[in-house]
Amino acid sequence: MGLIANPIIPDDDCTLATCSLLQAHFLYLPSLAGNALFVAMFAIILFAQVGLGIRYKTWGFLGGMFGGLLLEVIGYAARIELHFNPFKKSSYLICDFLSLLLQAAGGAIASGADTISKNNMGRDIMVAGLGFQVGSLALFIALTAEFALRAWKRQGELEPSFSTLRSSFKFRAFLFALALATVTIFTRCCFRVGELSQGFHGKLANQEVTYMVLEGAMVCIAVISLTVFHPGVCFQSGWNAANFKMSRTRWGGKGSRNASEKSLGEDSAYEQPIYSNPTLKTTNV
Repeated sequence: MGLIANPIIPDDDCTLATCSLLQAHFLYLPSLAGNALFVAMFAIILFAQVGLGIRYKTWGFLGGMFGGLLLEVIGYAARIELHFNPFKKSSYLICDFLSLLLQAAGGAIASGADTISKNNMGRDIMVAGLGFQVGSLALFIALTAEFALRAWKRQGELEPSFSTLRSSFKFRAFLFALALATVTIFTRCCFRVGELSQGFHGKLANQEVTYMVLEGAMVCIAVISLTVFHPGVCFQSGWNAANFKMSRTRWGGKGSRNASEKSLGEDSAYEQPIYSNPTLKTTNV
């Protein structure tokens, strides 16, 4: 709902010619050029990720990137629709259906709210969902930093068969890209929490340039970095040892173990087992 609690003309019947933007979800018209640019960029990156995922068989990574990029395309396409009709509830709901189910529930309540209390309830649910995402990312960053510190201090104890991979420029570039993507996504989530905590008609929610920079651009930097330094390229043949697989055989079966050993032996640089302890290479999980 907009700032007009009991409008004369229902939202679904509103047009720019008959209703004020005070009745819309935003106090501005979303930029057609800006949102079209993000739709095009995310669509191009989506096709690139599909091609790279198929080429290097990085199915787990492809699944996450495909889902996120597809939702970005849908979300910014919905903002284009809001440019022509800022009163449309379905388009507003799609714009907020981009991460957690909890956020989606809040977006659904907010988009269909006909009272101030319902509108605030939807906002609070969305803020809670985003807050959980920020907390999860903060925990991930802390645990990753702690792991990186321990690995750096114990470099002599790391698996020697992957020393060439670890020292390569591509692998280090991937680590940098992953760190950059994490920071930009974290920045985006913090911005969204601050934006929604002020309400749908707060100052931050009605600054499109700020939104484009701290939401769209942050996500764009993240996905571009993880496309340029794609793990299939940067891990080289070592990705088969790092990627999770789905096998037709049962876990721990002979076929599963043989398939794992075969994937490790596809490149001569990685023929040694993951673990240096010889007692582990015959152990069934």
